[in-house]
Amino acid sequence: MKKITTTAVGLSFALSFLFTSAKAQDIVLKPASLTAYQVAVTATDFKGKQAIALEMPGMPNNEKTVAVLKGIDFHNGTIEATISGQPRANSGEGARGFVGIAFRVAADTSKMELFYIRPTNGRANDQMRRNHSTQYVSMPGFPWEKLRKETPEKYEAYADMLPAEWTKVKIEVKDETAKFYVNGASQPTLIVNDLKQGKDLRGSVGLWIGPGTLGHFTDLKVTKLD
Repeated sequence: MKKITTTAVGLSFALSFLFTSAKAQDIVLKPASLTAYQVAVTATDFKGKQAIALEMPGMPNNEKTVAVLKGIDFHNGTIEATISGQPRANSGEGARGFVGIAFRVAADTSKMELFYIRPTNGRANDQMRRNHSTQYVSMPGFPWEKLRKETPEKYEAYADMLPAEWTKVKIEVKDETAKFYVNGASQPTLIVNDLKQGKDLRGSVGLWIGPGTLGHFTDLKVTKLD
C-alpha cells in the first residue's frame, strides 16, 4: 500500500508540474507584431471584435501567404484563435474563404505546418465539398492536392461553419501529432499523427489565408509546453 501511495503522489506531482510549467500567452494582434509574406495586414473591427484583416494584394508566388508573429518560439502546446474567412468580391469560382493557423513556422517561412478551413463548404449541398471543410497541409512538399490524391480523406474532415462568421479553432501539438478542434468541440475534427516536417521542428505561429480570401483573426492564445 505504501508503494502505491508513493507512486500516486509522484504521478500527481508530475502532472501538477506539467500544467504549471505551461506558459499561456494571450496575444494582442497588431500589424506591428506581424511580419507579412505576400499578404496585406490591417487592424479593423469585425463582427464586434477588434481584429486583424488579411488580404492578398496580388498573385502569390506560392502557398506561403502568411503573417507571422514576431518573438514566438513554439514547439509543443496549444494554439487557440477565433477566425473568419470569406471569398473576396470578384474572386474566382473556386474561392472558399480559405483561412487558418500555421504553426512551427521557420524564420524564413521555408517550413511550416498548417490547419485551415474552407468556410463555404460547411453547409454546401454537395457532400463531397462538406467533407473538405477542414484541411491539414505542410510546407514544403505536402500541398492539399498531393495529400488528397495520395491519401484521400486522411487529412481533411467535415465541420459545421459559415463564411464571414467567427469560427473558434484550437490546435494541440505534441511532437509528431496535432489535433484540430472547431467551435469548442470536445473531440477533434481532424487528427494528424505524422506531421510532415517532423517532430523536432519549432518556430513561430502564423495567420494564413488562401487565394481569393478576406480573412479575419482575433482572440489568439498560445500555450507552450516546452
